[in-house]
Amino acid sequence: MDRRGFCFRLGALSGALLAPSSLRADDVAPTEGSTVSPATAGIGASGIEARWAAVPPPAERMAWWTEARFGLFVHWGIYAIPARGEWVQFREQIAVKDYARLADQFRPTQFDADAWAALAKDAGMKYTVLTARHHDGFALFDDPGNSFTSMSTAAHTDFVAAYTKAVRKAGLRAGLYYSPLDWRFPGFFFPNLYRESAEQMREQYHRQIRLLLSNYGEIDVLWFDGGESDWLSFGHDMNSPDFPKRKPGEHYRGQFSWQGAVVNEAIRKLQPQIIVNNRGADVSPDYYSREWITGDFDRSTPWEACYPLAGSWGYAGDTEPMTLGEAIRLLANVAGRDGNLLLNIGPRADGSIVASHAARLREIGEWLGKFGESIYGTRGGPFLPGSYGASTCRGDTIYIHVLEKSAGRLKLPPIPAQVTGAASLTGEAVRFTQSAGGIDLVVTRNSANEVNAVIALKLDRPAGVVNPVDVEA
Repeated sequence: MDRRGFCFRLGALSGALLAPSSLRADDVAPTEGSTVSPATAGIGASGIEARWAAVPPPAERMAWWTEARFGLFVHWGIYAIPARGEWVQFREQIAVKDYARLADQFRPTQFDADAWAALAKDAGMKYTVLTARHHDGFALFDDPGNSFTSMSTAAHTDFVAAYTKAVRKAGLRAGLYYSPLDWRFPGFFFPNLYRESAEQMREQYHRQIRLLLSNYGEIDVLWFDGGESDWLSFGHDMNSPDFPKRKPGEHYRGQFSWQGAVVNEAIRKLQPQIIVNNRGADVSPDYYSREWITGDFDRSTPWEACYPLAGSWGYAGDTEPMTLGEAIRLLANVAGRDGNLLLNIGPRADGSIVASHAARLREIGEWLGKFGESIYGTRGGPFLPGSYGASTCRGDTIYIHVLEKSAGRLKLPPIPAQVTGAASLTGEAVRFTQSAGGIDLVVTRNSANEVNAVIALKLDRPAGVVNPVDVEA
């Protein structure tokens, strides 16, 4: 993109500097002489009190998450009103003051946090993550330092409070998505040129993280997005008049800093048990996020793949969701690579969930109710994913997920364990022989099941002793 085009793309959003004071993002900074309560003070303020005494070791913090394997992602905010996705403001270059007026229309009369939580549970999900604030800057929680929130506008509701209460009541783990970047601040796009604006954006970030981790009880997951330093200026080199995109391996080299180490310290003090992904600058991650991709098998680094159920993260009309087969194959492929799946829905502006989306989630839950032993609490492998499908394992059992419906015979490589039995969880007839050359598995496919034939191989020892091994096509 050339200089003129890049400036045009940023032009409407830079109008924040010209917006009325009630809409300007730079109003979030406390004015001289104002008083700020400890809960709303910046994270760097003195007197941070630890809620718990010590940070549990990573393995202990991550145990429930690794067991869970499946969670619900919810993208929701005022961007649901135009119904063209959560990036509508930037993609259509809607001026900050015009976009902010959407908050006056945001009155979600059909919002029911208990129903959301019940749906996640019906879907077989074990945890949930809600967008507390996306890149547009609109917060679904109360922030006395910022009027662009669901509490201070038409809804007059703290949705994060209702959500966390409902999720816990349903017996699920509660997570929050948070974006440090905010399109209302020119300092995000030009952190050197508009240093004061960038620092005000950082102050908001620090303050709001403290609010979220202080006012809503125990939070299980903090899901950062857009908080890496390389996201500043959307990855462009603003020191050049041509504004070129930074090349692979090149990093932001301006003077502004998110001061993420301060945030990291506060997170671990305020919520020692919390687990955090890898998208916050200088915030030590517990796991890594993959978006729209299953990627490679990886048992060494905890990771999670996130996908939208119906093609977009934020609500973009009553679009058709992925089929049940697509959803089950996705879940098996992710678990078989040793990851978690975070499957997203985007509720309508009124808080309701598209009926076909809810129905699909319940169908997934029905499948997991029957065959969930092959997903929950498993590790990926030892047979690496291939054209046949994928495998998971737990205890003394390896689960073969035969995702290719034409696959009737599998030649599995030799393993240092004896197979003592083979049975299909999904109703297929199974025969096997084992020799020094490997395991020959014959599956008579069930015409009623073209989604995922799950074959359980019982071993004479723990499956964990078997190292990951390729399966020939």
